[in-house]
Formats: sequence, structure tokens, C-alpha cells
Amino acid sequence: MIPSDDSRTTEGEAATRVILSVFHANGLLLAVGDLLAADEGLTAARWQVLGAIALAERPLTVPQIARRMGLTRQSVHASVGRLVRDGLLELSPNADHRRSPLVCLTERGRATYTATDRRQVAWVNRLAEGIDRADLETAARVLGELGRRLELPARQSQEGP
Repeated sequence: MIPSDDSRTTEGEAATRVILSVFHANGLLLAVGDLLAADEGLTAARWQVLGAIALAERPLTVPQIARRMGLTRQSVHASVGRLVRDGLLELSPNADHRRSPLVCLTERGRATYTATDRRQVAWVNRLAEGIDRADLETAARVLGELGRRLELPARQSQEGP
């Protein structure tokens, strides 16, 4: 049993329970993502990269994809390289930053993402069945706020004091 830290506030204790639940759910979601994407020859990580671009509805750079998905640039860079080799993504020049090309879906990439997304629709509808919509919206709002707060230290360290 892990000893309790008496200095945590009740909110801190509740946030810790949320964090532990997110860790657990993340592992399970990645495993399910691998299963949903497998028929298209994707992993959950590669599907995430395709999804970031598809949902943005415009080309993105590797750092932009990483920020949107909460992933490291190195892992996104590796996934992008594989997806380019597989013909699902292509790189195009970026007028704003020569060393950071824009990552674009190819037609094959768009079709692959769409096919995987169709499977996700059926799966997520079953998953959400019986859970109150307001509870799901509250969960999304709280997790979104926690994510924004977690991004602040990273942004502040890049900007300096």
C-alpha cells in the first residue's frame, strides 16, 4: 500500500484519482486503437497522427501534430516517416519554416483514415451507451482543462521567466 501524503488537499486527492484513471484508460484505449486500426495496417500511434491531420483539415508540421496529440516530436517524426513510406502521408515545403515541412494526407491516407474512423464510430457508440451525455461532456471539459494546465509549465519553460 502506498502511504498517503497528508499535505494533499481534497481536490489534490480527487485529481490524483483522475490521473490514475486516465493512466489506466490510456493503456486500454491504445490497445483498442491498435485493434480498430489493424485492418488498415495501422497502429494506434499512426492512426493518431493521421487523425490529427484529418481533423485539422489542413497540413500540419510534426511539432504541431505532437502538441495537438500530447505526444513527443520524436515519436510523431518516426510515425510520419513510416506513414510517408507507406504512401499515406506526403511532405510539402513550409514557407514559414524551411526545416519543418508540412505533413499532408494522400488520397490513400484519407481513405485509410476514413475506413478506420468508420470502425471507431460503431465502437465508440457502444462504449458510450448508457452513460449520461452530460457526464461525458463534464469529463471532456475537466480533462481538457487539466491538459491546458499541464501544457502551461512546458510553454513557460520555453518562453523563459
